[in-house]
Amino acid sequence: MTTTTPAESASADDLACAPFFLRGDLEEGAEITHHSRDLGVAFTTPRIALNRAVHPRTEVPPLLDVPVAEIIDFLVETGRRLRDPANPFLAQCLDRMSATHVLPRAVLEAQVRGAADYLDERLLWTVVEQNFPEPRALDEWIPKRDFTGRKSFVRAFAPRLIHVLPGNSPGVAVKSIAQGALVKAVNLFKMPSSDPFTTVAMLRTMADIDPCHAIVRSMSALYWRGGDETVERALYRPQYFDKIVAWGGGEAIDNVTRYLGPGLQLVSFDPKTSISLVGREAFTSDDTLDLAAELAASDVMVLNQEACVASRFIFLEAAAPEADRFCERLHARIVAKAAASGDARPLDGDLREQIDTLMLLGEDYRVWGKTDGAGLVIRSDEPVDFHPINKTANVVRVNSLDDAVGYVTVATQTVGCYPFDRMADYRDRLASGGAQRIVRLGEAGPSTIGNPHDAMYPLHRFVHWMAHEDGATENP
Repeated sequence: MTTTTPAESASADDLACAPFFLRGDLEEGAEITHHSRDLGVAFTTPRIALNRAVHPRTEVPPLLDVPVAEIIDFLVETGRRLRDPANPFLAQCLDRMSATHVLPRAVLEAQVRGAADYLDERLLWTVVEQNFPEPRALDEWIPKRDFTGRKSFVRAFAPRLIHVLPGNSPGVAVKSIAQGALVKAVNLFKMPSSDPFTTVAMLRTMADIDPCHAIVRSMSALYWRGGDETVERALYRPQYFDKIVAWGGGEAIDNVTRYLGPGLQLVSFDPKTSISLVGREAFTSDDTLDLAAELAASDVMVLNQEACVASRFIFLEAAAPEADRFCERLHARIVAKAAASGDARPLDGDLREQIDTLMLLGEDYRVWGKTDGAGLVIRSDEPVDFHPINKTANVVRVNSLDDAVGYVTVATQTVGCYPFDRMADYRDRLASGGAQRIVRLGEAGPSTIGNPHDAMYPLHRFVHWMAHEDGATENP
């Protein structure tokens, strides 16, 4: 990813413009030209006014005294407007994002419109109640008394957050804005180069409802190149922010950690790999084999395998001939799902080269499909030593699913399991290995509302827990 001035690139009039949003105000301009990470497509932004991106600590956060119930009402109305086909901000966002993002427009539109479903009243209340045993702590100081009689008050105080958003899923922007509002935070969103549009489109939708609302005044969204020290050394400071909420790949997380220290913490959604466990029961009949292959393909193809929950490795309890029967069916279903999505991206050069090498290694590896982006399955007795992506699944043959547990690490997020009645047999061992979630095969995408994410309750970690002890003691 590079940054140039417009004079060094195409005319700014020919490029997609990515405006900023600063504490309620839209800022447009084309002073700086950037390039998206995956496609290298140029887009322009204004220059960053760093002084406008920071909310002074001498001022309490705008949302502090706004009841959670009112915040949820505003988010619900925002969701209604995001689902409106006539929303001009979202239409413009999708037009521009289609040029910078690797996923087809239809997939992106489904992601953004679907993410608006997060802005549901029952869902948002469930998230709050699951994250906070005492949700009133978001609205007021909660009185406490310990067994010695000492009195105190505790509050989940509004934090100051920088959100480093991921480039693979535009829906995360919608969820992050909602979560930032629920904890009444002052929020600065660093947008990704593949999607420097969705966050501002949602914030503009909010401003269209009420430009003076405290939620709107609590939100800012900017783009800068990750690692740009002129910006990050100025902003990533404890005098301005409490925590950095970082999504993304290893390089993005490593970059953020350089700035951590006393007073500035990291809440990290690290890069994760998800897997599947398929037991020998899949071979009971042709129908069960077809079912297992369909469910596995659904997990592989979550967001066309761009999502962390998408399965990369399928550990299959089978002999080689049986494994090949499964792979054939799996490949056919991945190809069908890829074609239906309209995503025909070929694999990148390094991945193609590694797979072409595997094809020369005889019976230790077998490959179904080509490296043309239409869908590919690799069968092996050990996991491949590269990261399967772009509709590429590695089926690893094992004699027992017990053997698969040894491959689970702290980077393993979701584990899809078939048959379903074997899940309870493995959940403790999977958790011990570092996995964070076990689901029925085929259900990697949907999740139970309010459950932990990446082994934590995120909103509980976002807030600044403040204690007021009045020093008085009484007999208990």
